[in-house]
Amino acid sequence: MPRTRSLAWSELRIGLVTIISIVITVVTIVGLTGGRGFFWQQYSLKVRFNNVAGLKSGSPVRLSGVQVGSVRDVAFVGDEVDVSFQVNEVHSERIRTGSIATLGSISLLGESAVDISASTQGDAIEEGGYVPSEGARGQLADVAESASQGMEEITRLMQGLREGQGTAGKLITDDALYDELRDFASAAAGLTRSLREGNGSIAQLLNDPTMANALEGSLKNVEALTERINTGDGSLGQLVTDNTFAANLTAATANLQRVTERLNSGEGTAGKLIADSSVYDRLDSVTAQLDQLMDNLNQGQGTAGQLLKDQRLYENMNEAVNDVRSLVADIRQNPRKFLNVRVSIF
Repeated sequence: MPRTRSLAWSELRIGLVTIISIVITVVTIVGLTGGRGFFWQQYSLKVRFNNVAGLKSGSPVRLSGVQVGSVRDVAFVGDEVDVSFQVNEVHSERIRTGSIATLGSISLLGESAVDISASTQGDAIEEGGYVPSEGARGQLADVAESASQGMEEITRLMQGLREGQGTAGKLITDDALYDELRDFASAAAGLTRSLREGNGSIAQLLNDPTMANALEGSLKNVEALTERINTGDGSLGQLVTDNTFAANLTAATANLQRVTERLNSGEGTAGKLIADSSVYDRLDSVTAQLDQLMDNLNQGQGTAGQLLKDQRLYENMNEAVNDVRSLVADIRQNPRKFLNVRVSIF
């Protein structure tokens, strides 16, 4: 009996070792297949690219950066390339019509991979369906080509600079422009020196504390004036802060507006003078008569005209005035001579 139990335990150990070996083998296979799982758990999909950039069978398939499968086949379909790949079906809920497949790389040597963005938007993709795709991302060859184009552009730019093209090229090759810039720099240095030495108003403002204090005093006066206006001092302050003063000004403006409206409507003497044409006609007639009167005077017509124009009449009147003055003087000197009164009785 003890010998029989010993043989049973040996057989049991062999069985356990075999089972453990099988489990390790299965786990290793699953790990090597990139998470695709067993064949009955695999989910086949496709994606179409214009250029697969070296993608081949066995290349990894990543979902948001996590490897979930591998490429099974790469085949031409017309001018494009179909890529068939398999992923674990547990990821089917994350690969939908809202997902985008692109070509990525897993090393600097340019080894390609299929990158799929996880999405819960859109409809589920059936077995063997196509995942929406975008153009391939920049590969190492594209980067090299871009770098080559950049070097060519830099070479052309340097050649243009040597030939004096553009502002920078002229600055390098044109001696006159260099001289002008040097003169400008000298002038700027001289201006800076003058400011430091205190020449000119700006320099004095920068260096002379007296001018700075005067400017500060002016600013204080302005501040004080503003404060007085805000507190309502003076006419301007009352205009800003006093509602009564503002109301009076508004009333005066309204009265002026009413007077203007009355003038425009022809009320009163001034209004009639502005709006009534008959008043204008009368004034025009009076003006015309005055013009005619002045013409007659200038032509010597009438007594007043002769008085203005006739030299003999002026001289006669002047002599008469002189005679009257002489007579008045004689009367004042000897009044008896001219006031002799005789009384006779008959």
